[in-house]
Amino acid sequence: MVSHSGLITVMQRAARKAAPRLRRDFGEVEQLQVSRKGPADFVSMADKNAEQTIVDELRHARPDWGLMLEEGGTVEGDPDKPRFIVDPIDGTTNFLHGIPHFAISIAVEDPRGAGGKPEITQALVYQPLTDESFWAEKGRGTWLNERRLRVSSRRDLADSLIATGIPFFGHGQLPRFQRVLEAVAPNVAGIRRNGSAALDLAWVAAGRFDGFWEEDLQYWDLAAGILLVREAGGFVTDFRGSDAGIAKGQVLAANDQLHSKLHRLVAGALRA
Repeated sequence: MVSHSGLITVMQRAARKAAPRLRRDFGEVEQLQVSRKGPADFVSMADKNAEQTIVDELRHARPDWGLMLEEGGTVEGDPDKPRFIVDPIDGTTNFLHGIPHFAISIAVEDPRGAGGKPEITQALVYQPLTDESFWAEKGRGTWLNERRLRVSSRRDLADSLIATGIPFFGHGQLPRFQRVLEAVAPNVAGIRRNGSAALDLAWVAAGRFDGFWEEDLQYWDLAAGILLVREAGGFVTDFRGSDAGIAKGQVLAANDQLHSKLHRLVAGALRA
């Protein structure tokens, strides 16, 4: 059995405790109580219930840690200790339409990271329907359940499958996205839009996708996935090739051979 820290155990326990109800609600998706919290931004009772279950478990284990929550906002904790970053259902729109592609995302952010800056040190992306647990710890690699993961080894964009997110009503700039799409699409084997950034990044870490780009995301969409890719040997930056824009929801991820090539296409399209 793969050895990991007790913190990963806490995170997996929280996700798996929320999972049975999510699976049940997904099976009865037409009966879900749905409210609107913004244009094309749906939130269900399933989302809220899952978050509460996860929070209860995390706070039981680490009562003095803070939290950043998709639904519940920021919960302050001891400023000298880490905080959890939680997205109870990444891919809510898929969930509400009965599409079986969504995940629970939990990350740990330590305020005392390298250079005195906050950094993600543990990450979990859990798919309740498949029981796939993608997890990583800084310096200890990325794993799918008990199998070590590495990003793909493809070297040519022409052989590569790239994931992205498409702007939708109230979110993002479609003309800007179209410029990037027109630059990338002719140079790759295919582009996919699956609707869950957390799973897209987990799949880059697993080598299922060769790269991923998107912007206008929330930090809870990205936090866990960033560490998954990096610990699997990949590169994650913003569109400028730095870390500065990641916290603002802009991400470009791929292996070491493809990242620079994909970066040139994306950055070049936005300069045009």
